[in-house]
Amino acid sequence: MPRFELKNPDYRAVATDMFVRQRAMQTLGISIARMEPGEVDLAMPYAPEFTQQNGFVHAGIITAGLDNACGVAAFTLMPAGSDILTVEFKTNLLAPAKGERFVFRATVVKPGRTLTFCEAGAYAINDGVETLVATMTGTLMALARRG
Repeated sequence: MPRFELKNPDYRAVATDMFVRQRAMQTLGISIARMEPGEVDLAMPYAPEFTQQNGFVHAGIITAGLDNACGVAAFTLMPAGSDILTVEFKTNLLAPAKGERFVFRATVVKPGRTLTFCEAGAYAINDGVETLVATMTGTLMALARRG
C-alpha cells in the first residue's frame, strides 16, 4: 500500500522532466538516483570546482542539492498540470562536506493541496560509508503550470 495518495499516475515521467529542465542541476552534475511517491534520492559526484577554501563542498552547493531533492519529492505528489516553487527552507550544516560522492535524500512529511512540507539529508559517501553532513526542512508550494 502506497504511503501517499498519488494525484498523477505519470508522476515519475513528469517529475523527471521537471528535473532535467533545471540547468543548474546539470551544471552541478546532480542526477536522480531513486524516486518513489513522496521520496527521492539525488546523487552528485565530488568536483573540486564546487569546493570552498578548505576543500569541502561549498554549503551553497549542498543547499542547492537539498532544496532540489525536497522539490522533486514534493512534486511527485502534485496533480497533473502543476508546477512547484520553494517558499521556505532551513539548512543545518552538521559536518564538513568531504566525500567521493554525495546523496541528497528527501521525504515528504506532510503533503498539502497548496503547501507541502519536506525533510532532507545530505550524505557524503567515502568508501561506501554515508556520513550525514547537512539537513533541511523545506516548504514547497504547488503552482498552476505557466505557459
